Amino acid sequence: MLSKGPERLGKRFYVHGQTAMLKSTLVMVGAVLAAALVGSILIEHLAPASVRTPQPDVIAVVAAAPLAAHATAVPKSADGHFWVEARANDKAVKFLVDTGASVVALTPLDAQRLGFDIRTLDYSRAVNTANGKTLAAEVTIHSLSVGESRVNEVRAMVIREGLDTSLLGMSYLGRLSRIEATPSSLILHP
Repeated sequence: MLSKGPERLGKRFYVHGQTAMLKSTLVMVGAVLAAALVGSILIEHLAPASVRTPQPDVIAVVAAAPLAAHATAVPKSADGHFWVEARANDKAVKFLVDTGASVVALTPLDAQRLGFDIRTLDYSRAVNTANGKTLAAEVTIHSLSVGESRVNEVRAMVIREGLDTSLLGMSYLGRLSRIEATPSSLILHP
């Protein structure tokens, strides 16, 4: 017997043929999306370089790497922070990049390596750090470079106690022409 109206199954009504058409439409949409995804993957991997989507010029490396136009990429480390091996007063110093630090902050050991006599510094500046309040001495780093990004006469503070690593703060970073953040690196422009 042929039915001319909706068929009742349980509490729902179905029109003959519409459920089959809906299923066919969903299968077709899924197939088109899958084909588009596979096609874009093939284009990215098999097409000539002129057809591919341009990739950023940033390549994560172990140390800060110079980029085109003298920019320097600082890769994100496994701990999620940005660490740099900088040149301060012609000495290598490991810094944690800290945009929340107003000035470059030096540990006493790093300050001593840079030629500052930590015994004669004037620790009269009260400063707030992530570890609380402490005293610091203001100094000037004559030259500070990360890759190609060099800044002269950088204001810094030697933190008497409570600082485990030196911080590359805004007294250096704020004097660069630009800082870019990507998911995998910071890019410093002199």
